Amino acid sequence: MSGLFYLGDVPHEEKRAWILGIAALASYAVYLAVVLSRAGSRPLAEVPYAGALLWTVGASIVATIVLSIVVAVISKDGAKDQRDHEIGRFGEHVGHSFVVIGAVAALLLAMAGAPHFWIANVVYLAFTLSAILGSVARIFAYRRGFQPW
Repeated sequence: MSGLFYLGDVPHEEKRAWILGIAALASYAVYLAVVLSRAGSRPLAEVPYAGALLWTVGASIVATIVLSIVVAVISKDGAKDQRDHEIGRFGEHVGHSFVVIGAVAALLLAMAGAPHFWIANVVYLAFTLSAILGSVARIFAYRRGFQPW
């Protein structure tokens, strides 16, 4: 069986990257749906968002942990090798760049006196992009090859 979503012969660390990326994307999509559905005709900055943000982040963390444990239990992979460590480091570098971008954007918003809604949402978007793009970088490195510099 072949295809993009067949994970039978996929290394454990790549499976974890899939889990993290999908959980981050799904939780952010749920968060956006909840916040946008609450907006109605009022400005977004006035929408109650904190509860939805905390619940979706918490659910994403729990789902990632539980699914990672399940995959580890049923996986027949061996220990991480040097390639896994290099790919993990590469994915972290890609992901961390978006955390930095988000932190700078949040800092600028705070200095400009923006409502807390926008600051919190920039930070959440940065964390989400970090998780998704870091996962995509890891998956591409596993699928297309990886050349450490």
